[in-house]
Amino acid sequence: MINEKRVIKQCIKGNKRFQRILYEKYSPRMYPVCYRYAKNTNDAQDILQETFITVFSKLAQFNDQGSFEGWIRKITVRCAIRHYQKNSKRTDNADIEHVKEQKINANILDEISAKEIIELIAELPDGYRIVFNLYSIEGYSHKEISETLGITESASRSQLTRARKLLIQKLEKIQTQLV
Repeated sequence: MINEKRVIKQCIKGNKRFQRILYEKYSPRMYPVCYRYAKNTNDAQDILQETFITVFSKLAQFNDQGSFEGWIRKITVRCAIRHYQKNSKRTDNADIEHVKEQKINANILDEISAKEIIELIAELPDGYRIVFNLYSIEGYSHKEISETLGITESASRSQLTRARKLLIQKLEKIQTQLV
């Protein structure tokens, strides 16, 4: 077992060996977070790389309040959002109003894997995916999302609603294929 405080101190000093240790410990835990926000694996890798560049540059600012992994996770989410904003053309206004509200057979969730659900989320348009992840997975409020993304709270709510409708539509399609 490695002493996390020692690793952090050595990383702050620029010790490459300890930076590798920190990266190897936390990158497998942060990659799934990156992937949830990314369009593809290349984007996820870019976000992960940006995350650890930021972690190493801001490591001296970690104040040992809360978990270190939680601190890295917050940086990961911020890097994912920056990546989205930098690469976004803000064309996520896909018209899905025609999606009808239907109940999904709860058994469908027993039939598909977590990986398949993550893949369905990855297929969402950028804006929908980002808001869905922030609200449903990270636990951000619509106010926090609006401040983070520079959108209105109503836009955040609308993006979340549309994301959910689109996911329901995708689950319905899978459900009909399984029958």
